[in-house]
Amino acid sequence: MQEYLRRHTNPPVFLISGAVILLFLLIGITFTDSVSGATGAVIGFITTYFGWFYILSVTAFLIFVVSLLFTRFGKIRLGPDDSRPEFSTFAWFAMLFTAGMGIGLVFYGVAEPVFHFTAPPVGEGGTEAAADAAMNYTFYHWLLHPWAVYIVFGLALAYAGFRRGLPFRPASIFQPILGDRVNGPIGHTIDIIAVFGTIFGLATSLGLGAQQINAGLGAVFGVEQEIGVQVMLIVAITAIAGVSVVFGIDRGIRRLSEINMVLAVLLVLAVFLLGPSVFILSSLGENIGYYFQNLIGTSLNAFTGNEAGQEWLGGWTLFYWGWWISWSPFVGMFIARISRGRTIREFVAGALLAPAGASAIWFTVFGSTSLNLIMTGNGGGLAEASTESAMFVLFDQLNLGAAFTVILSLVTIIVVVLFFATSSDSGSLVVDILTNGGDPNPVWYQRLGWAVLEGAVAAVLLLVGGAAALTSLQAASIAAGLPLCIVLIFMCYALIKALQQDSVIMAESEAPDPGRAMSRPRGAISPQQMSAERHSDGARRS
Repeated sequence: MQEYLRRHTNPPVFLISGAVILLFLLIGITFTDSVSGATGAVIGFITTYFGWFYILSVTAFLIFVVSLLFTRFGKIRLGPDDSRPEFSTFAWFAMLFTAGMGIGLVFYGVAEPVFHFTAPPVGEGGTEAAADAAMNYTFYHWLLHPWAVYIVFGLALAYAGFRRGLPFRPASIFQPILGDRVNGPIGHTIDIIAVFGTIFGLATSLGLGAQQINAGLGAVFGVEQEIGVQVMLIVAITAIAGVSVVFGIDRGIRRLSEINMVLAVLLVLAVFLLGPSVFILSSLGENIGYYFQNLIGTSLNAFTGNEAGQEWLGGWTLFYWGWWISWSPFVGMFIARISRGRTIREFVAGALLAPAGASAIWFTVFGSTSLNLIMTGNGGGLAEASTESAMFVLFDQLNLGAAFTVILSLVTIIVVVLFFATSSDSGSLVVDILTNGGDPNPVWYQRLGWAVLEGAVAAVLLLVGGAAALTSLQAASIAAGLPLCIVLIFMCYALIKALQQDSVIMAESEAPDPGRAMSRPRGAISPQQMSAERHSDGARRS
């Protein structure tokens, strides 16, 4: 047993993470009412005392990654100078998009714009101004800011792992400022925080997916919407994810992601062609323009002195920021894993702009269509629809006929199931890398074990939350994101320091001068040392 742990895990991270998560499951099942009562208190505490911190930090992450596009560091490759991307651009985008947004897009595609339209944080609901603000808030939550968070983590990790030849673990990012201490208790703590963020961020996504699949089955087959059904769905779809785990990244995640990407595109096209197409086209430009015109003000608005606004902030913006941050180890590590050989400029531009553009189209097609139906008096059921059922209510309100409505609902269910499976599969890959010491090619049966554990945490959060399960899921994300937000701030500093060292080394290589060797920053390694470390690390993994 000891030999197995030594060869396939980082024992302190693996054992502590596993033990604490199992303890959470035990407490959640045994003391359901007590844990449920704590969830609301968590949201209230963080909203009151740390809301400003979340808002400023996530905005700072966006400024940081955009700035990298225009620096001399943009041409540095995530790997040796002669390395090239492992996956095609389409496959790369499909995998990062399905892993990074997936279930949330389908879950909130209709519900969020409608909610902000009917109950905005400021002003009167149901007006044209409220419709503009609703799409602006939705874009704010889903376009640039979340991907900036993912990029900070993913870029720093890809640089440390592929460029500097360090183990593929979050602690390696801090090597420029911590040195060898990344292999001790400090580094283990960083990795453990990343594990918890990943597990609870994933559990939130899986819980939302189960709720929406249940709603879809209810719309098509009359299945009752209840927690028991949702737990059974988590079990069933976790089993599908387990099959994908066995097939690996290339035959599992990649193929499922590409299939799901095609189905999602077909779903968007269907609603666009069958819905108010001209209105959607007009709205897309207006929504994007309004978003960029108000980006700074929206990004820094904490609704100070507005009690209703602060309540809205806690239920939406702070939940999202906590969710994105808690997901950052998962999405960041996954997109890092599939981005070897790309330049920093390619990585940042691709991971920031392409998903943001796709999200803008998605929310305009579904959100603006829904708002148009309500404002023209043809969307009577949309304003009252629950979050998980709103997408299916939209199909019904489009009056496409029973056959088309059922087809669109079934496609949506399949899309959510595949998003669920790819999130669980890629999430188990990330958690195993986090707990095995940084090996990007872990053994499949450990990944399968983590996939099962992720599903179990999602099921417990639904059981704990009961009828208010969404509140439980929100609390888990917001709480898990707080310590990780602090880690991400220091990660930005560590990445800049590492890039500066790389820049000095490249300058020395291009213009050899014995006198320059004395000016090399402390802790910097030469290109030859980088290559040697990569070679020795590969030998250890094999």
